[in-house]
Amino acid sequence: MATAPNPTRDDFEKLLNETLGGADSFEGQVVKGTVTGIENDLAVIDVGLKSEGRVSLREFAAPGQKAELKVGDEVEVYVDRVENANGEAMLSRDRARREAAWDRLETEYDKEARVEGTIFGRVKGGFTVDLGGAVAFLPGSQVDIRPVRDVTPLMDIPQPFQILKMDRRRGNIVVSRRAVLEETRAEQRSDLIQSLAEGQVIEGVVKNITDYGAFVDLGGIDGLLHVTDMSYKRINHPSEMVGIGDKVTVQIVRINRETQRISLGMKQLETDPWEGASAKYPVDARFTGRVTNITEYGAFVELESGIEGLVHVSEMSWTKKNVHPGKIVSTSEQVEVVVLEVDEEKRRISLGLKQAQSNPWDSFAERFPVGAEVQGEVKNATEFGLFVGLEGDVDGMVHMSDISWGVSGEEALNLHHKGEMVKAVVLDVDPEKERISLGMKQLERGGPATGGDTGDLRKGKIATVTVLDVKDGGLDVQVGDDGPTGFAKRSDLGRDRDEQRPDRFQVGQKFDAMVVGFDRSKKPNFSIKALQVAEEKKAVEQYGSTDSGASLGDILGEALKQKGSGEAKDAE
Repeated sequence: MATAPNPTRDDFEKLLNETLGGADSFEGQVVKGTVTGIENDLAVIDVGLKSEGRVSLREFAAPGQKAELKVGDEVEVYVDRVENANGEAMLSRDRARREAAWDRLETEYDKEARVEGTIFGRVKGGFTVDLGGAVAFLPGSQVDIRPVRDVTPLMDIPQPFQILKMDRRRGNIVVSRRAVLEETRAEQRSDLIQSLAEGQVIEGVVKNITDYGAFVDLGGIDGLLHVTDMSYKRINHPSEMVGIGDKVTVQIVRINRETQRISLGMKQLETDPWEGASAKYPVDARFTGRVTNITEYGAFVELESGIEGLVHVSEMSWTKKNVHPGKIVSTSEQVEVVVLEVDEEKRRISLGLKQAQSNPWDSFAERFPVGAEVQGEVKNATEFGLFVGLEGDVDGMVHMSDISWGVSGEEALNLHHKGEMVKAVVLDVDPEKERISLGMKQLERGGPATGGDTGDLRKGKIATVTVLDVKDGGLDVQVGDDGPTGFAKRSDLGRDRDEQRPDRFQVGQKFDAMVVGFDRSKKPNFSIKALQVAEEKKAVEQYGSTDSGASLGDILGEALKQKGSGEAKDAE
């Protein structure tokens, strides 16, 4: 290229640019330069441009460290501008490292590989991490598997991270330390779980306690020690057996290698108290135990450590029915029980509390035989009778037909009320069914002889009775002077309605009647009406026939005539 004999300033600049090959093309590039000097905290770097550039020494130092740079060192820098207002090149070591780092990180991100970085600062919501020139954001939730209160021990220490997100245009990188820890932990867990086997005894440290059990660290993998596998005895909460930080010896009960879940047990290392339980606790044997738990359906009684039996609410008391077990026994109370059933396979023992006490129904039957007189308070009135409280905390029932003579059962029920003291006679005692039948009317005048004795009376027999009492519902009568007493209902006093009036009889009056049955207390029921019907039937059979043409009046007249003749002959 030909030059002017006397070159001007413009000619010189043109020749310089041609020599440098176009300095503007350096802008935005990472180039190599040489340190030509160090001035205070600045490094003077020559990158082959018109002028040198100055870069702060701290840009050549790693976070938390001092820069080690000397004259003659070759370094890479980023050319921001070829020339600034002072005529110097604007260079940046940080930009050079960042650009190189981004290239490297993008490659690692595509391969989902781990990268090394250093936590060097705190920002809102997390921390800043130097990834060898590029600054990334570490969210607080991604620092560790568990929340970390103090991150100071983790700062300024090179450690691996996982890149979660990258955006070069915005200069945004998000990393996670937790992902690396979880992956490492998963690898350790997988290796550890392969080395474990069911039935193996191993030591661990309790790291957490819940309502249903405790989590034990087995050295990189956690196992669940369920509350039911801690001891053979009843445990209300796992904290009764272990505490956080305790070293425990456990047995591996189950391993699920797919879900990497391990079930642990402590009681499996002890002798099973249920072995031979049937021999130790035979049926009908008595034992003393401690009440450990009370529910709506019964109470659990501990016979020995690890063996509990259930006393069902129906087996707690002979007399207290439909009562909450807590009103009969209390927790920690020592009680005597009887073994009712043992199921060693299901680990169940049925116990009875009332069986260890005397049966009040048997005791009552011994003290008050049938016919004995008792006294008690009316506890309840039902549509069919009265319940009376008796000695021994038992109840007897007076059926409405046994409340009073001569009145209907409903009317008799209205004669008494709850809380009233009454007297009655024992009619029957059934200890097996826990029933006591009582009678109140048997104590009234006209009641049956003691024990319900009816002599030789039987259904269909005719007897001469004497009126003892006249009632609206009928007559109290007695056979002879000291014979059995009975009752003639109003409807049995005659065939005609006019004859069915009790007031046509007087006390002391005698009449013939037929026995038509007995009530629950074996008291005979007499009927004039039944006797009349029987006599008419007999007269028809004796004096009439189907073809005689005689009327019923003729037949009865002949019968009465014959009867009169017979009585006259007897008189002669």
